[in-house]
Parts: sequence; structure tokens; C-alpha cells
Amino acid sequence: MVYELCYSMILFFLYSVFGYVLEVISVSTKEKKLELSRGYLIGPYIPVFGFGALIITIFLSGYENNIITLFILGMVYCCSLEYFTSYIMEKIFHLRWWDYAYRKYNLNGRICLETGVGFGVGAICIVKVFNPFLFNILDNLERNTIYTLGLIFFIIIMCDFLLSTFTIIRLKIDTSKYINKDATLKVKREVRESIEKYMFFYKRLFKAFPTLSRDNIYFVKIRQLIDKIMKKERKKK
Repeated sequence: MVYELCYSMILFFLYSVFGYVLEVISVSTKEKKLELSRGYLIGPYIPVFGFGALIITIFLSGYENNIITLFILGMVYCCSLEYFTSYIMEKIFHLRWWDYAYRKYNLNGRICLETGVGFGVGAICIVKVFNPFLFNILDNLERNTIYTLGLIFFIIIMCDFLLSTFTIIRLKIDTSKYINKDATLKVKREVRESIEKYMFFYKRLFKAFPTLSRDNIYFVKIRQLIDKIMKKERKKK
């Protein structure tokens, strides 16, 4: 059971990275400049692609020899996942992370025919090309290597998720500017700036007081003071 979870985690991570690369290429081509700030998390991966790939792998591998069915079900499954993800994230953060309202044949700007066709093609590529290639590599690795990689990738994703969520919740973003708009670039820029400020303050703090513990009452008070300063800076903006 643990082996299968770690194996799936590796696939999830690899496809999340691959999805990020595709997204960057797509957006950069459209904007005619390099746009690296894609996705919800800080790192170079987009989990919705990872989940989509796992869903296709689990539920659609049996349709390997039926291209049409694989294509249609790939569209249905992945569009449903994308719509659900968009809806939930907008309810939580009051921000839209992607918007297809400017494209033809879209549904509430959350999904559109163009990306749906891409999902269908992607499903065929995953089942018939990418999965056989990845399975061949992973099946030749030792079990301990699978355990280690699965755990490492899980920790990376979870730490990024917690840090990104915590930072976004703390940010005072004027959501009225992003009604039915893609706010990804703006939000990720603010997240990075906020994290950089925290890292700067905390690194300076530990350099000045190398024996100071994070649980120390003085450290807690200093951290609270830094939080107040940063809140005032955000209000000025």
C-alpha cells in the first residue's frame, strides 16, 4: 500500500512539473514574453495537472486501444476536475486563478472547448506514450528509492502548499480588481515579495542572535513586531 502511494506520488509530481512547463510555454507564447508565475504554488509545478494525470492513469488505462473513448473521457474527466478546482479556489480565496471568458465555447470562464480538446489529446499521450515510458523507469528502481522519492516529493508539495496558503491568506489583496480575471501573476508576485521580506527579517534576526530559539518569548515578540510592520506596509500600498 505504501509502495503504491509513493509510486503515485512520484507520478503526480512529475506530471505536475510537466503541466507547469506546458502552461509556461502556452502563456509565454500568447504574451510574447517569458511568464514563469503560473499556478497556485510557488514552485515549478501545478498540482491540477498531476491529479488529472493520476485520474487518467487510474480510470482510463483500460481504454488504451479505444482512442475515441479515451479522448472523450479524458475531456470529461479533466474538464470536470478543472471546473471543480476553479470553483473551490475562488470560493476560498475570492480570486480566479485562470479565466477563459475571452475564449469561445467556455463555461463560466472556468473551462473551455480549446483546453478540453487539449485534455483529450493529453489523455491519449499519457496512456499510450508517457505512462509506458515512466513505468519502465520506475519499475526498474529499487523499492527504497521509490519510498525515498515519494516521501521527498510529498514533503516538497506539502511545505509549498502550506507556505503558499498561509502567505496568500495574510495578503490584503483588492479582489475587486480581479473579478472574472486571471489573478495568478499578481498573486504569485505578492506571495514571493512577502516571503522574501520574511526570509530577510528572520535571517537577519538569527544572524544577530544565533542562540535564539524560535520558541523563545523574545523571538515571538520580535516576530509579532515584524508582522505589524508588514501589515502597515501593505496598508500603505
